[in-house]
Amino acid sequence: MCTIKKIAVLTSGGDAPGMNSAIRAVVFSAAQFHIEVVGVLRGYDGLIDWETIPLGLEDVRNINNQGGTILFTSRSERFLQQEYRRQAADNLTKHGVDAVVAIGGDGTLRGAITFQEEGMNIVCIPGTIDRDVACTEYTLGFDTAVNTATDAIDKIRDSSVSHGRCSVVEVMGRKRGYIALWAGMATSADGIVLPEKWDGNFNRITDAIKKRHTDGRNSYLVVVAEGVIDAPELAAMIQADTGIESRVSVLGYIQRGGQPSAKDRMYGSLMGAYAVEVLRQGRKNRIVAIKNDILVDYAISEALDIENNTLDSFQYELSLRLSE
Repeated sequence: MCTIKKIAVLTSGGDAPGMNSAIRAVVFSAAQFHIEVVGVLRGYDGLIDWETIPLGLEDVRNINNQGGTILFTSRSERFLQQEYRRQAADNLTKHGVDAVVAIGGDGTLRGAITFQEEGMNIVCIPGTIDRDVACTEYTLGFDTAVNTATDAIDKIRDSSVSHGRCSVVEVMGRKRGYIALWAGMATSADGIVLPEKWDGNFNRITDAIKKRHTDGRNSYLVVVAEGVIDAPELAAMIQADTGIESRVSVLGYIQRGGQPSAKDRMYGSLMGAYAVEVLRQGRKNRIVAIKNDILVDYAISEALDIENNTLDSFQYELSLRLSE
């Protein structure tokens, strides 16, 4: 076993439900082996400016059900520059920190890659509602975000039925359509627009709505992943082509907030504890991942080389069949 005496933990990038569970598990696991933990505020910026707080058991005992991150977060532009990474590394060395646990998404992972060059030992935990870290089957926050989106869309659909409208609902996801796919399937959407599958064919959506209208339907739902197409433009096109009143709802940041689901609390706890175990075993510059529902870890450089996690074709084809 490697002798680790002090760990710094931070959260970076977009906040995700389950981050606090991971922080809590890092602190509890470290305490079991008499390892000191310091919390870094505002992600990589906090490393640069050395904004930190001590973290003991009482500081994290009751945070498991809290959304967001008690350590705050940011997307650090300065960390892209070598001089600031060097400053962050010097701060860690000066304060006797042996390793960093960084919780975040793709940007956090890429920041960790460059931080290795400063001689730092960093272990990453994938926390992002987008589920867009290729080396892992699950990322913290996804389950809560999907459930939040599903609940909101159910409410929007009730209004659509009452007024005989088409609701176009935009959800988060950036370059990955998992939230749109899962929330769309869960709410029986008539159309789901995904970045991985969008071919620019608006007629496919409007033709499906017109067919359902002919069959006697009076309300419709289209779920769109952000950034694929302009949701107001799509709603206007649907209304112009079908004559059906169409309204847009952008769910936005409500998908990041709220109490984490049991799944995110559980995986956050598992990943946080596993990160400490990786460090104790002397492995350096790793990312914690889930494979076949088992905890594994990869070298960060290896993780970035893994092919992007493409959308499951069976899930997508099923979504089409269920919307017929």
